[in-house]
Amino acid sequence: MGLALLVLFVVAPLVELYVIIQVAQVIGGWQTITLLVIESAIGAWLLKRQGLSVLGRISQALEAGRIPDRELVDGLLLVVAGALMLAPGFVGDLLAFLLIIPPTRAVARIPIIKRFKRGGFGSFSAFSASSTGGRWVGTFTASAGGGFTNGDVIDTSGHDRPGRSLPG
Repeated sequence: MGLALLVLFVVAPLVELYVIIQVAQVIGGWQTITLLVIESAIGAWLLKRQGLSVLGRISQALEAGRIPDRELVDGLLLVVAGALMLAPGFVGDLLAFLLIIPPTRAVARIPIIKRFKRGGFGSFSAFSASSTGGRWVGTFTASAGGGFTNGDVIDTSGHDRPGRSLPG
């Protein structure tokens, strides 16, 4: 995890800066800035179109009564693409464009869906809380040997403690 953070916060910006400087030496500084602005505008437009398309496909899947697994992963990949587009640079924008374009996004989607189906992620929790009572209920699926199974409900409100009665 530490190596991934090092790459994300140190190496990636240095690579972006190096590429921007190299492009600026070839085409000029103002032209490089203009190119970055134009590519960001095109990326934002494409991101909006693809995002609305994915939202429509999610709605269609829900209306058809099926779980929109592919569509939700597409939405996740579009969020990652949007985050990559936020930072100026050619390398991140190139990766973002690859995630925005549907055929290449489908290639990136395959290992993510396989990992979800295999159960390679730690836990999932759904929360329910009321604004008046402060009651919280969570549903957990723990990783191997964690003690909880899918659908277990854990009451953490303290109402089940000995010597405490429920109001009303």
